[in-house]
Amino acid sequence: MNDPVIIIGIGEIGGVLARGLLRTGHPVYPVTRAMPLADAHRRNPEPMAVILAVAEADLQNTLRDLPVAWRDKLILLQNELLTRDWEPHGLTNPTIMSVWFEKKKGMDSKPLLPSPACGPHAGLVLRAMDEVGLPAREVADMDTMTWELVRKNVYILTTNIAGLAIAHQGGGTVEDLWRDHEALAREVAHEVIDLQEWLTGQTFDRESLIQGMLEGFKGDPAHKCMGRSAPARLERALELAGQAGLKLTRMEQIQADTKKAT
Repeated sequence: MNDPVIIIGIGEIGGVLARGLLRTGHPVYPVTRAMPLADAHRRNPEPMAVILAVAEADLQNTLRDLPVAWRDKLILLQNELLTRDWEPHGLTNPTIMSVWFEKKKGMDSKPLLPSPACGPHAGLVLRAMDEVGLPAREVADMDTMTWELVRKNVYILTTNIAGLAIAHQGGGTVEDLWRDHEALAREVAHEVIDLQEWLTGQTFDRESLIQGMLEGFKGDPAHKCMGRSAPARLERALELAGQAGLKLTRMEQIQADTKKAT
């Protein structure tokens, strides 16, 4: 039997990876919200890998409380993930996965694009994904992976925030957004990239990121632009913009219009 893998957070994405890992012969030990990490570590002190599948809002507290012995075994896969999220915790070489499949309760997983992974356990991630029939690919270096993370952030934030702007039309699909509101989508995307450049300290080819976003659109044209998390994403983006001294005029207007509508 292969070495065990810990999964912290058994939601929909964690459940998909658990199934794939079990099919590769790895025992999987789940850590739920109610289980102290210290207790889980005492029971499983030397796993092969530790997957953090918690929600974005829970990531920082989980990283802070993570047992020292698990810190060099991490696999991170949160949305809106960037190097600034793990580097302050002294983590220098975690495995990173950008999730490009949708999994909702009661529904099969639906891939939009092959999910890129980078780091020491990228091979483990790819094998697990292959076992459940989901496309994935390994990325060679963190610079390339940073672009992939930014591309996913541009996709998520642009669709969610622009979806709020057309909420009176039901939010629409990504196909609707680009076909009927391309100017809006581009305007929001450029503000998202402004924020991503500040968060990473890098400059990106904007059109390549927008084309990367459109690849995601083509992967599932019927994907809804926004869900319940859209207002929180907009609020978080504007809070970060305030810290950066960035003026994101279109996002501010969307937030004001959203508040008026409610």
